[in-house]
Amino acid sequence: MNDSASAAADSKTSAPAWKKIVAKYQKAAVWPGIWQLTNTLVPYAALWCLIFFSLKVSWWLAVPLAILAGGFLVRTFIISHDCGHGSFFPSRKANEMVGFITGVLTFTSFHQWRWEHSVHHSTSGDLDRRGMGDIWTLTVQEYLEASRWQRFAYRLARNPFILFGLAPLYIFLIKHRIPSAKAGRRERLSVWWTNLAMVGVAAVMSLIFGLKAYLILQVLMVTVAGSAGIWLFYVQHQFEGAYWERSEDWDYSTAALKGSSFYKLPKVLQWFSGNIGFHHIHHLSPRIPNYHLEKCHKAEPLFQTVKPVTLFSSLKSFTFRLWDEKEQRLVGYGALRRLRRQQREAAGC
Repeated sequence: MNDSASAAADSKTSAPAWKKIVAKYQKAAVWPGIWQLTNTLVPYAALWCLIFFSLKVSWWLAVPLAILAGGFLVRTFIISHDCGHGSFFPSRKANEMVGFITGVLTFTSFHQWRWEHSVHHSTSGDLDRRGMGDIWTLTVQEYLEASRWQRFAYRLARNPFILFGLAPLYIFLIKHRIPSAKAGRRERLSVWWTNLAMVGVAAVMSLIFGLKAYLILQVLMVTVAGSAGIWLFYVQHQFEGAYWERSEDWDYSTAALKGSSFYKLPKVLQWFSGNIGFHHIHHLSPRIPNYHLEKCHKAEPLFQTVKPVTLFSSLKSFTFRLWDEKEQRLVGYGALRRLRRQQREAAGC
């Protein structure tokens, strides 16, 4: 049994222990939250100012600044994410206000996203409850039983260019603009209020930058932030040693420690991603603010037994396409060829 599996197994038998551990870090604080808002939104606004003046010189100066601003949008999204969990500030009203504002900046309806994301937390790693707030993942058997059109659609959706290039634009520019048919009244209204606020921001920025320049810059920033965000989310749940089980065998703490990765990033990328690489801790307790995640991980031996996914080793996640229920692991399409060859050989015997 590998380290992550051992940790997961231990978590099953010591749930009260880990609950006591995380409770110490489930304390939102005002000043760390204010400082994080300041060191995120002030540089983001400053970059827009620099872009404005750089455009008078050359687009070659503006584009790198816009790419950097996309990095700050990732960090802004993490703040909105924490507000959605009610963990960023002690005050519920402060979380909702900051969550709405940062949601507008990141093209995300705060209340609808919060609802969808809560479903993700309660179903992550459960094969019988896939479909909301996760990345489309089929089992090997489901893929083999799918129609030719379904297989084509699945391969298209899992293609890296689509998944990390076009999909983020679709999600943030189109999908988040439309209320979910299953959403409640509050969530639907949140979408429309967010859209209205976004139109207001776009109108003001277009007056300052010009419509064409603003759209190019904003789409570039959203592309950078969206692609990075989808990649982070992908690696957090699609990695070697990941966890999936049917509902009757699914366990919350095991899904958190084994089904959510510890993505050990270089410090600068950890900063821009708001410590979300400590995803195993986050899934154990979404009430821990991002500024306490690293402290929680380092302070407790239980969490340090989880095997990290490094920036280099995470590249292997590009090869994962399907969940093999028999082997209990993620596999690529090559596994299908091997399975078909084995079936032909067995039929020929």
